[in-house]
Amino acid sequence: MMAYLPLLQIFMALLLAPLLPGIINRTKAFFAGRRGQPLLQAYFDLWRLLNKGAVYSRSTTWLFRLGPIVILASVLMALLFMPWGGLQSPFSFAGDLLLFAYLLGLARVFTVLAALETGSAFEGMGASREVFFSALCEPALLIGLAALARVTGFYSLSSMYGAITPALWLHHAPVILLLIVALFIVYLSENARIPVDDPNTHLELTMIHEVMVLDHSGPDFAFILYGSALKLWTLGGLIIGLLLPSGLSPLVSLVMFIVGIILLSVLVGIIESIMARLRLVRVPQMLVSAGALSVLAAFLA
Repeated sequence: MMAYLPLLQIFMALLLAPLLPGIINRTKAFFAGRRGQPLLQAYFDLWRLLNKGAVYSRSTTWLFRLGPIVILASVLMALLFMPWGGLQSPFSFAGDLLLFAYLLGLARVFTVLAALETGSAFEGMGASREVFFSALCEPALLIGLAALARVTGFYSLSSMYGAITPALWLHHAPVILLLIVALFIVYLSENARIPVDDPNTHLELTMIHEVMVLDHSGPDFAFILYGSALKLWTLGGLIIGLLLPSGLSPLVSLVMFIVGIILLSVLVGIIESIMARLRLVRVPQMLVSAGALSVLAAFLA
């Protein structure tokens, strides 16, 4: 069982990641008193897009076609370094937390480059917002992970999360709680969820992530949607890992991790049901607060 555990972890992530947007949408539909779309709608959309052809503008180059491939590949590579609570990730080494953050940054860079390739003013506007907000999110993520490394004494994500025990919670509960809040704000921003962005809007003037992928179609758009679902799973794993104690049996840890990811998706759906998207001028204030919480956690550590 232990020998095949890393493969099982990756298989479960690849299989269940598209389920998370469906859980969020069904939660929002429940609060709105609607039936909502099918829970497996994301799987149907991916299958439909993969069976269609892609349309490319004459103003784009090979960089536009390369963008979705690099986006999906980068998130898949980051997934290989993500710890599953107290379980080891398939790959790990000292300092892999930096590679993890930079792989997610690489996906963002090619999202922005592909958007700029179209020459569209709307996509350029979304790209500028994405770069601005990410410049505020990345320090919060990196400083938060550095604070966790200082508390645990390790510099590998798997070792850091494997050292989270009830005793560590007892001695460093304020630090871990601050990190959970900061990472949750980063989680909402990086995945373009309310209150930072509304993934269901169709008004280009208020869109951030969605406006950057307007010109993608067919398999290219399927890669982007699947990459977004995997990113939702990956960043959520950083939050759930802080709440799961290490030392449990592998099967119990795996089940608890998946249940935690599902409950986190329900929480996102509840948040999107009870509050509206913030004004764009208010979003930087929220992201700066996430960075301040990470800095405070680093000082306490």
